[in-house]
Amino acid sequence: MISVQNLQKSYGEQTVLNDVTFHVASQEIFALLGPSGAGKTTIINILTQQTTQDGGHVSVDVEPDQIGLMLDAGGLYNHLNCLENLNLYARIYKLPKAKPMEVLHTVGLGDSAKKAASELSRGMLQRLALARAILYSPKLLILDEPTSALDPGTARGICKLIQTLREDGATVFLTTHNMDEALKLCDRVALLHQGKIIAQDSPLSLCEQNNALRTVPDLEAVFLQMTGVEL
Repeated sequence: MISVQNLQKSYGEQTVLNDVTFHVASQEIFALLGPSGAGKTTIINILTQQTTQDGGHVSVDVEPDQIGLMLDAGGLYNHLNCLENLNLYARIYKLPKAKPMEVLHTVGLGDSAKKAASELSRGMLQRLALARAILYSPKLLILDEPTSALDPGTARGICKLIQTLREDGATVFLTTHNMDEALKLCDRVALLHQGKIIAQDSPLSLCEQNNALRTVPDLEAVFLQMTGVEL
C-alpha cells in the first residue's frame, strides 16, 4: 500500500530525514514511533504530497480520494458545529444523510453534535478530526498522533475503532510517541530517531531482540536502549 525508499529531506542545512526506507502492506496497522522532532510529520506531509522530498522514492497505491487524513484538527471549521462539519464533507462525497451522525456516535461525539468546534476541548477536537477522516470509509487512513490529547479510556476506544477499521479492510499508517499503545495496536512499527529509522519489526519482536531481560514487553525501554533518549 505504501512504499518509501531512501527518503531524504532537508530544510536549509538541517537534515530532517536521512535515507528512510519502509513499506506498509495492505490491511496492516503500521506506526512510526519517535519523539517530537524526529521527522514523523514530515514523512506524512510527503506521503500526502503537502511537501516534496529531496531524494528517494515514495509510492502510495491508492487514489487521493480514498485516503482519510487526520492531522491534529486540520480541515475543521470552528464556526460550524460537529454535525455541520461532517455534513459539509458528506455532501462533497455524496454520502447518505445519516452517515455523519452515525460516525459522530462511533467516535463518542453523538451528544455533542450541535456543539460548535470552537467550544470543544482538545480531546474532542481530536475525535472530530478522526470522524472526518473515517467518514467516507477510506482504504488508507493516515493518522498523526490520533490519541495524543485523549484520556486513557477514550484512547482505548479509539484504538479499538482503528482495529475495527482494519478488520473492515482499511490500511492504517499512524505516528505516535505512545509506545504502550503501539505495542498493543500495531502489526509493525518503525523507530524513528533524528530523521533515521533505527529499527523496524513487529513490536513484540523488537522487545524480544532488545529487551531480553524484561518479563513485560516495553518499547519505551527499547527506544531508550537504542538511542539514549527518553520518550
